Amino acid sequence: MRAQDFRVNIIGLSQKAHRFEYSFGDEFFELYGRTLLEHGRFTATVTLDKSETMLECRFQITGTAGLICDRSLEPFDHPMDIDKMIVFKYGAEEQELSEEIVVISRDRAQLDLGQYLYELIAVAVPMKKLHPKFAGEHEESDVQLVYSSPIESNDEEDEKPIDPRWEKLKKLK
Repeated sequence: MRAQDFRVNIIGLSQKAHRFEYSFGDEFFELYGRTLLEHGRFTATVTLDKSETMLECRFQITGTAGLICDRSLEPFDHPMDIDKMIVFKYGAEEQELSEEIVVISRDRAQLDLGQYLYELIAVAVPMKKLHPKFAGEHEESDVQLVYSSPIESNDEEDEKPIDPRWEKLKKLK
């Protein structure tokens, strides 16, 4: 697997919808980086709709990611189903306006879909990676902590002399 396999020549595409299908695994993650994910098997369908002013790319990615449980350190397969739209608009200078909108120059010849596939998969990895055997347990955020002080309340505070001005107010009841 090479990086060129995921590059699309956008200058040569006609103004209509084009469909690209990819199937990739561990070699893909070696190619694009192993920082968040090392193992997995994925299939991706990228629908690229080219028009005069923009490219609309719809990424549909399904597969399983090989993760390691944060609690037990056991490896497990985490299923993923990603459906994301990214719009590439033509502009003077290249910049990323948001997660969904990227400005590219008109003279850009290729679009590296592999980098976007990797980023979409990496963002879909859960922050807290729990093995499915822990799925039935309550989350830590659901637990309510009740605080009780180990110091017993002093009755001395109740027995303090009351200011005479306040004593007269008590009699008004």
